[in-house]
Amino acid sequence: MVELRELECFLVLTEELHFGRTAERLRVSQARVSQTIRALERRVGAPLFERTSRRVRITPLGEELCRNLEPAYRQIGWSLDRATAAARGIEGELRVGFLGSAANEHTPHILDKFRSRHPDSELVMTEVHCGDPLGPLRACEVDILFTRLPVDEPDLTVGPVVVSEPRSLAVPSGHPFARRESVSVEDLARDAVIDISGPAPDYWWESHVPRMTPNGKPIRRWRAAATFQELLALVATGQGISPVVESVSRYYARPDVALIPIRDMPDSEVALVWRSAGETARVRAFAQAAADVVHTNLALRNPRVDDEGPFDSARSSDRR
Repeated sequence: MVELRELECFLVLTEELHFGRTAERLRVSQARVSQTIRALERRVGAPLFERTSRRVRITPLGEELCRNLEPAYRQIGWSLDRATAAARGIEGELRVGFLGSAANEHTPHILDKFRSRHPDSELVMTEVHCGDPLGPLRACEVDILFTRLPVDEPDLTVGPVVVSEPRSLAVPSGHPFARRESVSVEDLARDAVIDISGPAPDYWWESHVPRMTPNGKPIRRWRAAATFQELLALVATGQGISPVVESVSRYYARPDVALIPIRDMPDSEVALVWRSAGETARVRAFAQAAADVVHTNLALRNPRVDDEGPFDSARSSDRR
C-alpha cells in the first residue's frame, strides 16, 4: 500500500523538479527522496520522472498521476485537519481568507473578539484575489473567508453579512466623469470597463460589473485583471473604468484614480463563507464573533435593533 509520505514526496517533486529542493521542503535527505520516488516508480511500473545531470522532467505518465492524485491528497489532508480540529475543539489554528479590505473597520474588532473568547486559538490571515475569490477556500488553503456576495454554490455555506456599502465608479483622475457628483449604471456603457481574469464565477463578476445597463445598452469589457491592484493600475493608466465600493476611497486611495458614487446600483455586501463539509466548532465560533461585533455596532447606531442573534438570522435567511 502506498504511504501518504510517498505521495507527498511525489507531489512536491512535481512542483520543484529538483531533488535537493524537494528534500529541503520535506526536511529529509536527498537520498531519501530518490529512494521514495524509485519505490513509487517500481510500484507503478514505469518512470514518473526523467533525470539527467542537469534537469528533472516529469513524464506524461507522471503528469497524469499528479492530476489524479493532487485532489485526493488535498482531501486526505483536509480530512485529517478536520478530525484534528474536532478532537481539539475550538483551540488551534484557523486560516481566515479575506478579499480586499475584509470587513473594513469591523475587521480588527472581529479578530479581537475571537481572540478574547478563544485565547488558545491562532488566526492566520491570507489574502485572496478577485480573479479567483473562492479557489483558496475550495483548495482547503483557508477555513473561512470574507468575500463579496453573491455566493451561490452548493458546497459552500454563506454566514453572517458583515459589511454593506454603496458602490462607486473608479475612473482616471482626468476622466470627464471625475468632475461629476455621481454617475448612473447607464454611464457604464459610455466607456470600456475592466474585465477580470481567472476562474471567478460568471454570476459573481456580473453582479459587480454587469454586461448590460437597465435600459439594455451593452457594457463593453476590456483588458483583464487578476487582482484588485492590477485593476486600479489599469484604471489609472486610462485603460478602462470599473465599479468598485465606497471603502476603496479609504483603503486603496491613490491620486491618479477618482471615485464617483454610483447612485442607482445596489449596495455591495460582504459575508463570511465556508465549506459546508468543513464546518467546525472553530469556524462557527469565528462566524459568531463576527456576527456579534456587527450586531453590537448596529445596536449602537440604532437602539431599536432587536435581540435576535445576528448569526442565527443570517443562517436562517437562506442566502445560499
